[in-house]
Parts: sequence; structure tokens; C-alpha cells
Amino acid sequence: MSESHLTPAPRPLLLPDGRAAAEAWSLDPGHKHLNHGSFGAVPVVAQDEQNRLRKEMERSPLVWFPELPKRVATARADIAAFLRVAVEDLALVPNASGGASVVYANLPVRRGGEIIVTDHGYGAVTMGAERLARRCGGTVRTVRVPLGADEKHAYEAIAAELSDATELIVVDHITSATARRMPVERIGAEARRRGIPLLVDGAHVPGLIDDPLSGLECDFWIGNLHKFGCAPRGTSALVARGALRDGLYPLIDSWGAADPFPERFDTQGTVDVTSYLAAPTSLDFIERTWGWKTARSYMQDLADYAERIVGDAFAELTGTSSAVDVGMPVNALRLVRLPAGLATSHAAADALRDRVAQELDVAAAFTSFDGVGYIRLSTHVYNTAADFEYFAERCVPVLGEWARTADAAP
Repeated sequence: MSESHLTPAPRPLLLPDGRAAAEAWSLDPGHKHLNHGSFGAVPVVAQDEQNRLRKEMERSPLVWFPELPKRVATARADIAAFLRVAVEDLALVPNASGGASVVYANLPVRRGGEIIVTDHGYGAVTMGAERLARRCGGTVRTVRVPLGADEKHAYEAIAAELSDATELIVVDHITSATARRMPVERIGAEARRRGIPLLVDGAHVPGLIDDPLSGLECDFWIGNLHKFGCAPRGTSALVARGALRDGLYPLIDSWGAADPFPERFDTQGTVDVTSYLAAPTSLDFIERTWGWKTARSYMQDLADYAERIVGDAFAELTGTSSAVDVGMPVNALRLVRLPAGLATSHAAADALRDRVAQELDVAAAFTSFDGVGYIRLSTHVYNTAADFEYFAERCVPVLGEWARTADAAP
């Protein structure tokens, strides 16, 4: 019998005028959006602000672009305040992978050195580390961290691979495929003790962790504002501290190249950076409407409920538990194990994502780790318990049938 009653459905968040929170977004009402963690969703108020800024840009480009660095600096200060970091430590870049590429392009690395990554790392960021290793004649060492490893064991697994040959550590703050945190604070302290640069990929963090860099010693940190922060897509923060900070330059040289960090990132020629300028509108909208503390609490309560009812639905279908032991779970991201045969590889997971979107009208994330397929549930303020109840009641049986069909294939 289902135990979903043990995790009560949270009451939906409403707008101040009593309307459903989802009405502040322009998402297709006929399409269930259960994967905020991949591409986010932008509230209408921020879309409108970005459109207004684009119209201003097109009305008078000759006025717009010379004044643009000052506007970017103002937006950067607002974002720094949201992340609770010093504005002189924060540059704006298009996405977390772009921030990692900045680090890889500028970091002085000895020939033959090692770069430490984990088997939970985001593919594009890991590929960038591999390209850096090839360029410097070095190697990438991938640390295996069990999905169920707690803070202590995850830290010990990574620390055990550090050596005098280590030139850079790259570790996720919150992992993408496996929806878990990594013990970045402990890793950072050890990296600082050994004098090893640390890059923390915090792509999913802004909006989910209140003060993400508090107590964290790292040379570089990257975080997407366009995921849980709901900023227009193409807005990410690169935070750099310490002696290596002033050696960071944008991937494109522009007229700001002679400026200090981070001002040199504020000038990027004729690139459309209205996403940067409209980002504070999104952050302020959540704060003014519900408050970020309330929003995070709601996302966690809804994720608890979603994990329970979707897991129960799969368990009732297959006769085996779909619960996943995640060593350091995340408030708004959860994993549920899929029936055997589904999403057993990265390519198969992406194919399943596309099929579910096309045939079931549901946007959901499917991931694979160690050959096991999972659905990664994401929640945000516009989601309700009904969204996940729909998935459990209508989509889980279909996925079960797809799994049986896959098993029966020759």
C-alpha cells in the first residue's frame, strides 16, 4: 500500500491577488513542466523587462553600447548582493560552462599535471578539463564517489586522489545528473592547505542555497542565475578570489581588456547582454512576492511529496523499491529509480526525455549513473502537488509499459 500520506501535499503558493503562482510565468498550461533544473523558466515580469531593454537597444545602438558597461556593473552589483559576495569578486558570463572555460583558458598549469574531477561532474565541464589536460600534456583523474556517500566518505574519496601532481580540482556544489551535494567546504579547506586551485561548479546553486559561498574556500565558483534564480537564460556568475583572480580574462578580447577584474568582463562589444540586465528583476520578483526563504521551503516540501508519490507509483508497478540513497540530498532536486531497461546511458536518458515530452506532454529530466536510469524531479514555486500526481497516475504506467517493451526486444 502507498505511504504517500506520510508526506502531505503542500498547499500551492499563490500570487498576492490570489491567482496561481504559475500565472506569473508564460509556460504552456497544457504541458507539465517538471524539470525546472535544466533550463529554468522566466517569469513574465522579467521577460517584459528584457524585451523593453532590447527595444531600447535597437532604438539607439550608438547610445546603448557606450553606456552598456555601466549598466552591466549595476546589475553585477545586484547579483553580488543576492549571492552575498563582494562585487569586485564577481564577473558575469553566459553560463556555468562558459565560466569554467574562462578558468581553463587562463589558469597557469604545469606540463604533465593532473586535473581531478569526479564521476558526477557535468559532461561539458569535464570535457573542458580534458581539453586543458591535452593542451598541457597532463591527465584527468576521475574520482569515483558512490551515490550514497555521505559528506565524510565523499570528501575522503576525493582527498585520497590529491597529490603533488594535482594542478586543479573541479567539483560540483550540486551535481546535475545525480541531484546531490558535494562536500565542497571540506574539499576547499584541504585544497587551500595543499595550495591546489579549486573550481566549484555551482550551476544549480543560486536560489537553492541562501548564502552559497559562506564557509567555502575556493579559487573559482560558477553559478547559473537562469536555473532556480529564474533569470533570463544566458546569465551566470563567475566568482573568483585569491591570487589567481586577476589573471582571468574573458574568452573574447574587447575594449575592456585593459580594465581590472571583473570590469573587463563588462565590455563585450555588441553582444546582447540584456539577460544580465534583467536578471535582478527575476530575483526581486521572487523576493517581493513570496520571499526566497519561503520559496525554498515550499520547493523542499513539494520535492518531499513528489519523491514519495512518484516513487510509490513505480514501486507499486514493479514490485521493487524505487527509493534512491543519495548521500547529500538537495532541497528541490530528487532522484527516483526507473524500471530496469530505461535510461541506462546518457544517450538513452536524453532519448527518453524527448519521447516523454513528445508523447506525454511532460517536461521531465531523465538521467543515468553507473548504468542505472533515474527520473530527476525538480520543483519550483509555480509547481503544485497536482503536477506530480498527474505524472504518478498517468505517466508512470506508460513508462512501465515502455520498460517491458524494451525488455522484450531481441
